[in-house]
Amino acid sequence: MELLTLLIAGAIAGTAAGLLGIGGGVVIVPVLSLVFVGQHVDPDLIIKIAVGTSLATIVVTAISSVLAHHRHGNVRWDLFKVMTPTVVLGSFVGSVIADMMDAHALTVAFIVFLYSVSTQMALGVVPPGRSLPSTTALRGVSSGVGTLSAMFGIGGGALHVPFFTFCGMTVKVAVATAAAIGLPLAASSTLGFIVMGLDEANLPPHSLGYVNLPAFIGVVASSIVFAPLGAKLTQVLPDKLIKRIFAAFLFVLASKMAYDMVFI
Repeated sequence: MELLTLLIAGAIAGTAAGLLGIGGGVVIVPVLSLVFVGQHVDPDLIIKIAVGTSLATIVVTAISSVLAHHRHGNVRWDLFKVMTPTVVLGSFVGSVIADMMDAHALTVAFIVFLYSVSTQMALGVVPPGRSLPSTTALRGVSSGVGTLSAMFGIGGGALHVPFFTFCGMTVKVAVATAAAIGLPLAASSTLGFIVMGLDEANLPPHSLGYVNLPAFIGVVASSIVFAPLGAKLTQVLPDKLIKRIFAAFLFVLASKMAYDMVFI
């Protein structure tokens, strides 16, 4: 049953990664948290292992997603070159902060984060004539995105996509570019979670730092298959509908996690 749950989560995450450029962590973190609860993992470590494992799966899913978006010609590689160095730096900072934070506080912060992004995407209006800021400002934004993404176990698209669309970029290009930037972000964040968890004594079996290898394999087995499907959907669905899907998806997940915290 756990394997089936992980495969379904991977399929949803892969499709979401290709369609929304979000890496899939918003699906994987809640699911892994529930799986680890069922395995009686130390409650103080569950969210950290869920986040670390999620980031590791995003590396694999992002490769599949980016290749598909690149074939459609939607990736802004010029922005990738500008924003990648600082997003990687920020991800290391985020992994250190996540390791030091209380597990309950990290979970609450993740829920608030999801609600905030959901609201922005549902109600956000792009000002007329809005364009991308200077190179310095772009690097500052990517640094902040890297830090928050590593803390919450996501690929960065949940912040980059709203930012790019706010600056007037089409959703298709925003999703593709966010997915590309999310690849090195996830890789560096994963490394940080591995290193930070190496000295932890109560990890579940077959874990590399805060990355649980059986859960990782279960998710990526299906996510790499479904990521290209999500990328293909961005070519046929209207931008406004993709935004609404993005907002509704995050809202439902945030509500589920909040319910679990209060009643379970």
